[in-house]
Amino acid sequence: MFNSDNLTVNEQGRLCIGSHDTVELAKEFGTPLYVLDEDKVRQNCRGYKNAIDEYYGGKGLALYASKALCTMYTARVAAEEGLGADVVSGGEIYTLKKAGFPMEKVFFHGNNKTDDEIELAMDCGVGHIVVDNIYELDRVNQAAAKRNAVQPILFRIKPGIDAHTHDFVRTGQIDSKFGVALENGEAYEIHKYASTLKNVSVDGVHCHIGSQIFDVTPFCEAAKVMMNFVADLRDTLGLDPKILNLGGGFGIKYVEGDDPLAPVDYVKAAIETVKEVAEQRKMTLPFLVFEPGRSIVAEAGITLYTVGCVKDIVNVRTYVSVDGGMSDNPRYIMYGSKYSAVLANKANEENVKKVTIAGKCCESGDIIQENVPLPEVNVGDTLAVLATGAYNYSMASNYNRIPRPAMVAVKGSEKKVIVRRETYEDIIKNDII
Repeated sequence: MFNSDNLTVNEQGRLCIGSHDTVELAKEFGTPLYVLDEDKVRQNCRGYKNAIDEYYGGKGLALYASKALCTMYTARVAAEEGLGADVVSGGEIYTLKKAGFPMEKVFFHGNNKTDDEIELAMDCGVGHIVVDNIYELDRVNQAAAKRNAVQPILFRIKPGIDAHTHDFVRTGQIDSKFGVALENGEAYEIHKYASTLKNVSVDGVHCHIGSQIFDVTPFCEAAKVMMNFVADLRDTLGLDPKILNLGGGFGIKYVEGDDPLAPVDYVKAAIETVKEVAEQRKMTLPFLVFEPGRSIVAEAGITLYTVGCVKDIVNVRTYVSVDGGMSDNPRYIMYGSKYSAVLANKANEENVKKVTIAGKCCESGDIIQENVPLPEVNVGDTLAVLATGAYNYSMASNYNRIPRPAMVAVKGSEKKVIVRRETYEDIIKNDII
């Protein structure tokens, strides 16, 4: 019935996440409210770690892609589960450092890192910087030279793989703002140039082909291309990159029809391809890295709202307006992301009508989802939007000067605020009259 096995309906007909009644959570903590099931997050972390241990002898690492949901709390959970982390900004680096994350297990990505961010990464002891372009390579080398240090790096490579996802979340093809391409020789030339620099050490290569992918084939194709490129670097330049980072993008279930694989299926298929090419090209097996983010936290999270009004426009549509919207979930207005929704206080009632869930922002396009089947909706009902653990809090804004919601983590019978609700004072704290 639901997207995830951590969602159930109790005897009162109410939606539960873990062992917690969502209607009671809404009453206690207010709405809009992000709720994160820590037990589910940990289960998903272990799925990747166990797959690497079982099928690759532990010679690899799963990195939590923190852009999906970056808080000090999620950083601590990922660290406790033995994961590394993928960061893409100074803010994410700072968050993980303050959370006590082992920074040597952090990989710093991004297509246009600032000098300040590069300095911060080195100051915080980030293990690897994933270099995007030749200008950035020079800046990393210069920053390391000032410290009389050698900075370990990877290069982000565009392997030319089409992941068949939305244009905004495809990143592996040549026409992408990320990385250097194989097709035009960029990737080879930047490695050749890097071999002349004294303050960087090229430890490996990285690729990321897109997001919300349901098929193992693109990952296997990317693994094959990247392994052959590493072998070519060995044969032509005498280089020996020891790390192969295959990125993330593993799909999750948002709506009926989505059919994602288990973490072990993605990891196992990629590992089999890596082993095949290694044998063909007489290569030493690389240290293998994956970067799951969405597939760790998305289904572990939901967002709770209170219905404020219901507008039934006869023969047109029914608008169900809630006390949140694009300020806490901009993904539908940005690229049409699909979500499932449930009336949390009527979770076992029959759906009788398709409605449009509208937000409270002053924008006609402030829609969370259209054509959502729901029971009869009344003012005051608690609405739950499912699988919002990834890219909702991370992308939230203060548009219309709306404070961002609180986030509550549940674990067993425990519940805890891990991000406090913003206040109006928070909104104006940086204003200067």
